[in-house]
Amino acid sequence: MEFFMVVWLGQPVWLWLSFIAIVLALLVFDLGVLHKEDHEIGVRESLKLSAFYITAGLLFGGWIWWYLGSVSGMEYFTGFLIEKSLSLDNVFVISLIFTYFAIPRIYQHRVLFWGILGVIVLRAIMIGVGATLVAEYYWTLYIFAVFLIFTGLKMLFASEQATDMSKNPLLNFLRRHMRVTDQLHGQQFFVRAPAVEGREKTVLWATPLFLALVMIEIVDLVFAVDSVPAIFAITTDPFIVYTSNIFAILGLRALYFALAAVIHRFHYLKYALALVLVFIGSKIFLGDFVFDGKVPPVLSLAVTFGLLAAGVLFSLWKTRDTGE
Repeated sequence: MEFFMVVWLGQPVWLWLSFIAIVLALLVFDLGVLHKEDHEIGVRESLKLSAFYITAGLLFGGWIWWYLGSVSGMEYFTGFLIEKSLSLDNVFVISLIFTYFAIPRIYQHRVLFWGILGVIVLRAIMIGVGATLVAEYYWTLYIFAVFLIFTGLKMLFASEQATDMSKNPLLNFLRRHMRVTDQLHGQQFFVRAPAVEGREKTVLWATPLFLALVMIEIVDLVFAVDSVPAIFAITTDPFIVYTSNIFAILGLRALYFALAAVIHRFHYLKYALALVLVFIGSKIFLGDFVFDGKVPPVLSLAVTFGLLAAGVLFSLWKTRDTGE
């Protein structure tokens, strides 16, 4: 019993194990019960599943509020809200990836499911490294802050350019160094086929489904470079950072099937996200030099929610005549 009470990364081991058990239970229920057989996910099912994951995330946040206090609760909800909003950009890029590789909707859930497992591991590594740096060298928070402000300003003023997947350097590297089939082979990531047509000896080939999975993992890694520092700017508690990140991401693949077709309706949300990143980055300096230690969590949550809500409402109003 003493092992479970040992404090690890700021919280007792039993708290971390409880969170991991909840996440594993959700994933097993999702894949083993709801999606035991491959099928095309429609908008209605997507919205229901997304609502389920959002509810799970909010309930967990409510429990944190009750057990760890209101400050931790508000920090969790702020992090959850920011990560959920930033993940909308992921939806757009994931849609481009699936379109480029011509992945049918019936197989997209499989790719996104395994992608989520990769995200859980990658985010754990990034947050672990970030927590260690902040604990040992507090000044790294100022580097995070400057990076977030720079990223936000870049998002505000960057010109919009269509992404050409065929010119992606990672994708071209994989195609040069791996055997890749031109056609899909059902839900398989790898298949065995002759290395040369007419030969009996077979070798392992990657399918476009595997390339799509790799690209989605890399996309998440790129977006994590923004979102992880953003949440560290809100709280340095690794437990709050990691749990808010993972609960926000868990429902991403469910939300994808509902949003992919209407993501253009949220065109102006990116400007609100840019302002949020600038605000979160500025929070570090405001907290240390204006608020005598830390910006009040309630103010942080209110400003973040207000900016994102304004971005969503303005986007929907500006695109009201699209007919969708």
